[in-house]
Amino acid sequence: MASTKVQRIMTQPINLIFRFLQSKARIQIWLFEQKDLRIEGRIIGFDEYMNLVLDDAEEVNIKKKSRKSLGRILLKGDNITLMMNAGKVRNKFEATVQFGSFCSYYHNEYAALL
Repeated sequence: MASTKVQRIMTQPINLIFRFLQSKARIQIWLFEQKDLRIEGRIIGFDEYMNLVLDDAEEVNIKKKSRKSLGRILLKGDNITLMMNAGKVRNKFEATVQFGSFCSYYHNEYAALL
């Protein structure tokens, strides 16, 4: 009986950011220590520190349910907690589930290094 080894293909964070750039996808960014604010926009540039240049950026206030247009901005990578395709976020529960999966994945990857 032949054993089949299943390999999990790991996507590097920089590759995912590059895919968002190539596809011109509108993304939502959760900000570090700002649970009620999100930034949405299209990536038009980034660097190895995860600093992003976003076009058509908007500040989304979750608590007030309001949006403020920011135009083109530079967002420092230190402020980014989570990044996802904005088109896939239908509700707060789904976003929380996606965030939980993201944290679980990186926790497991980090634990494997120890």
